Amino acid sequence: MNGDPRSDNNDVDLYEVLGVPKDASQADIRKAYRKAALTHHPDKVPDEQKEEAEARFKAVTQAYEILYDDEKRQMYDRYGMAAFDSSRGGPGGMGGEVNMEDILNMFGMGGGMPGMGGMGGARKMRRSPDENQKYEVTLEDLYKGKTVKFSSTKNVICSKCTGTGGVEKAQPKECSTCKGKGVRQILSQVGPGMLTQRMVECGACEGTGQVWNPKDKCKKCKGKRVTEERKQLELYIPRGAREGDQIKLEGEADQVPGAEQTGDIIFHLVELPHETFQRTGNDLTAKLSITLGEALTGFHRVVLKHLDGRGIELHHPQTPGQVLRAGEVLKVRGEGMPLKRSDAKGDLYLLVEIEFPEDGYFSDPAALEALRKLLPPPPPPIEADETDEVGFEVADIEEIGGQDGRDAWEDDEGPQQAQCQTQ
Repeated sequence: MNGDPRSDNNDVDLYEVLGVPKDASQADIRKAYRKAALTHHPDKVPDEQKEEAEARFKAVTQAYEILYDDEKRQMYDRYGMAAFDSSRGGPGGMGGEVNMEDILNMFGMGGGMPGMGGMGGARKMRRSPDENQKYEVTLEDLYKGKTVKFSSTKNVICSKCTGTGGVEKAQPKECSTCKGKGVRQILSQVGPGMLTQRMVECGACEGTGQVWNPKDKCKKCKGKRVTEERKQLELYIPRGAREGDQIKLEGEADQVPGAEQTGDIIFHLVELPHETFQRTGNDLTAKLSITLGEALTGFHRVVLKHLDGRGIELHHPQTPGQVLRAGEVLKVRGEGMPLKRSDAKGDLYLLVEIEFPEDGYFSDPAALEALRKLLPPPPPPIEADETDEVGFEVADIEEIGGQDGRDAWEDDEGPQQAQCQTQ
């Protein structure tokens, strides 16, 4: 472990911010601050540089306020910026460390970053980024499989300059903005008394560290090092694929100069809702609507159209006299979704719903009486000491509990308390 508390890579060197040595006098610090404040004042720079200038201006002001004060300067020399941030614990805020190198490495940006102990220069990319897209598919497509042909426009390395961006024998200049490093270090204030530094790609040279004179730029790519290419691609969705599956087209993402490999286009399948079927794993469910007559006497018909266009025919009952009831589930083996890389299939589950006839269907008294004789008789009467015939109305189940009657039991004077009597 480094013995210097200010060795935290996420901390800012205030002496470096002001451009003064560590033994600088107060006069030197005041002079350096005036010069830096004028240089980085937001009103003195173009609009596109205002954000960075504001951060720099805040940084030099903060550095001056700490280093010009003897007591604060001693605290900073001993503990770094943690001395002014109580959220980091310890004396004056000393606490856990955040290693910027580790964070940069997580994003593949470590090693070559300036100021991080690397070799310097623009960062190298092992592989160009993948391109992720959502692709909506119907349940029919997932059941039968599908091949989709489409045109794609991608960036490819310029064939004329082979990705250099310049004409033959011409040499680019070092980018003056990033000093040829391809990245810039910017300061950000993340809280009171806390500044952090982070690296961003240089916009002037697009991370290359080099810029071309206009006359030396490649005539084909205009110095961009890549050109657009239109290509016919083919996406194959296998039978049995499901929501969330990924289908890769290897090496079909944008090419990036300097990258050793080209990334993939990755399609993430999104299953669209179906009006008839619902999928659970490899099984399918659907409603089976039958009439009251079919529930009692049976049926033999096509009950639904499957995802491949076939009609599914059922013969019920399989045993004479069997009644089909609402809420029952009929299982049809092997009529679910196909399993990937297999000839097997899941199962189809049919949820029975009975459609009752509309009011007035049995309006003929003779037909109604004949139906009563065919159907089972009512249950025996319930014996009671006294009987009241009452009226009724059709209600909504949501009404239950709407009136709990508590108000009727409450006295106007409020709740009564029990009284104790002395003997």
